[in-house]
Amino acid sequence: MNPVIESVAVEIDVPAAFAWDVLTDYARYPLWNPYTIEVDTTLVIGSPIDLTLPNPNGGGGTFVSREYVRVVDPPRLLRYDTGDTFPGLTGVRDQWLTALGPARCRYLTRETFTGRLADVVLAAQGAWVKTGFDAVAHALRDRATTLFASREAGG
Repeated sequence: MNPVIESVAVEIDVPAAFAWDVLTDYARYPLWNPYTIEVDTTLVIGSPIDLTLPNPNGGGGTFVSREYVRVVDPPRLLRYDTGDTFPGLTGVRDQWLTALGPARCRYLTRETFTGRLADVVLAAQGAWVKTGFDAVAHALRDRATTLFASREAGG
């Protein structure tokens, strides 16, 4: 069985399409996303998606993880993977938005690791990735809810 890291599932009181727009508004990530602080991509299938993340050692600084866009299915699924960027390891990340009604959705991130280094990477970085994924889930919920309330209030 391949190692998997899954975020907490959060329910968001906004339509799935609205949450999708927040999730893919990469220019504003520095305003709210604590784990993926910058993204550079066109979201074209097969194109790179460069994710700027904080260093896992907590010592400050950042690093860029180059991955590749595989599925863009708004407002439901965004999938990208590491391709052959890291010999011996492939990570496939799915970001799911599930409509729970016209004005409510659920968000979940799941990363599946394969390759000879999958267990080693999971042991070394799994807790850090899980914490980051959970932080993004909560931050997306908070950001989308606040923006939607502001829009509904005419702001």
